[in-house]
Amino acid sequence: VQLQASGGGLVQAGGSLRLSCATSAPTFGRLVMGWFRRAPGKERAFVASISWGGRNTDYADSVKGRFTISRDNAKNTVYLQMNKLRPEDTAEYYCAADDNSVSGAVSRQLVRYEHWGPGTQVTVSS
Repeated sequence: VQLQASGGGLVQAGGSLRLSCATSAPTFGRLVMGWFRRAPGKERAFVASISWGGRNTDYADSVKGRFTISRDNAKNTVYLQMNKLRPEDTAEYYCAADDNSVSGAVSRQLVRYEHWGPGTQVTVSS
């Protein structure tokens, strides 16, 4: 499973960005997808996750109400809409896929995700 994230950039505080993560995996509909981020000097941290069909989502408390994860299974793409961005959202953002899930449920656990794409940098200026 190869993943390619895009959409990062420089934005002012309060602004918005939409990240996309595309894959050519034929089993995209059976992948639990997640977004994680690594801020400077910190460990990689959970941001959001979405179940197989997109019905269930989960968010880190720090982004709840500001970020929205979604997926388009016809386009093999997962999105992260980021609104009301803050300087503390500055990080390298990674999309990840879990292809071993039996239930298709969302997960916050980094170790559950076997496949990772290269990161895309998001920088929020104050």
